[in-house]
Amino acid sequence: MVISRLAAAVALAALAATAVPGSAAAAGQSGSAHGRSIPEHVFAPYFQTYIPGDPAEQAAASGARYLTMAFLQTPAPGSCEATWDGDPNRPISQAQYGDSIARLRAMGGDVIASYGGGDASGHGTDIADSCADVDKIAANFEKVITTYDITRIDLDVEGPMPKNLPGVDRRNKAIAQVEKWAAANGRTIQFDYTVPTDVAGITQDSKDMLANAVANGADIHIVNIMTFDYYDNKPHEMAADTKTAANSLLAELRTLHPGVPDYKLWQQVGVIEMVGLDDYGSGGETGPLEIFTPRDAVDVTVWSWLHNIGSLSFWALGRDNGTCPGEHSDKCSGVHQAPWQFTRTMATFTHN
Repeated sequence: MVISRLAAAVALAALAATAVPGSAAAAGQSGSAHGRSIPEHVFAPYFQTYIPGDPAEQAAASGARYLTMAFLQTPAPGSCEATWDGDPNRPISQAQYGDSIARLRAMGGDVIASYGGGDASGHGTDIADSCADVDKIAANFEKVITTYDITRIDLDVEGPMPKNLPGVDRRNKAIAQVEKWAAANGRTIQFDYTVPTDVAGITQDSKDMLANAVANGADIHIVNIMTFDYYDNKPHEMAADTKTAANSLLAELRTLHPGVPDYKLWQQVGVIEMVGLDDYGSGGETGPLEIFTPRDAVDVTVWSWLHNIGSLSFWALGRDNGTCPGEHSDKCSGVHQAPWQFTRTMATFTHN
C-alpha cells in the first residue's frame, strides 16, 4: 500500500510538471545552492558538454535543477590540465559555463563537475591516467572547485581506466589531498565514483579501486553504478535489474565499511540510468534491446525514495525527448515519450 501511494504521488508530480515546467524539481529545495552542499538525495542528470547548449536553459525547460556536467579530460595523454571535453580552447574558466552556472544557481540549483567518461577511457586522457603527478591532479581538482565554487566532483572510471593501477592510486591520493585542502580552507567538497556494473554487481577492478580509496584515506561520498549497457545478449527488465545491481553494490559497501548500518550505506549508493534505448545494439549487436521506459522511471524513482539512496541520475538530459522512436541517438531517447518526461518523473527524488 505504501509503495502504491508513493508511485501514485511520483506519477502525479510528473504529470503536474508536464503542465508547469520545473514544479516537480523544485520540491524539497530551498533557495540558492551557491556556497552549500548538493542535497543529500539528489537527482542530477548529465548535461553533455560536447553538444552545444546552455545548462541553465535546459534546466529551466526540463525542471532539472541539479546537473552533472560531463566531461572534463586532458587534451592529450601526458597533460596535467583537464579541460571541457579535452578541448584546449575550453579551459576551466568563468568564460566556460560560469554565467550559466550562476543563472542555474539563481533558480535554486547547482552543478556537479564530472571527470573522465568513455571517450577519456579510450584515449588515455582521464586526468589520473594522463598525469603522473599527484600534486598536479589535485591542483586541477582544486581549480574546478574554486573557479565554479562547486561542492561535488564525479569521477567516471570505465573501460581500461580501473585496470591502470598507477592511475587508480594517483586519483585516490589526489582525492585525499584535496579533501584535506578543502577542510583546511573551510570548503565543502564531496567526491563520487561512477563505475559500470552488470546485474551481478561491479567488477573486481572497481572493487579494488574502492579498496584503494579506503587505503589512501580518500572519502568517497557516493558510488554511482551505470545500470545499462550490459552487453550480455540477454533480455533485461531494466528497473528490476537496477535494484538487483544496487543490492549487490550494497553488499560490497558492507565489506568496505564494516560496522556501518545499512541505512547509511544506502546513502552511498547512486544509480545512473540511460533513458530509452541504451548503447547495446547501436553497434550492430544482435539480441534483445535494453530499453529503459517511462514506466521504469516511475518504478526506479519510487524504489530510490524507499531505499533513501544518495543519488539518482540518467544519461543524458539532451536525450529526454521522443523525436526519434526506434533509433539510438545522442539527441533523443528512441522511445515514445513527452518532452522531458523522464526528468519530470525522476526530479521528484531530490530531497534532504
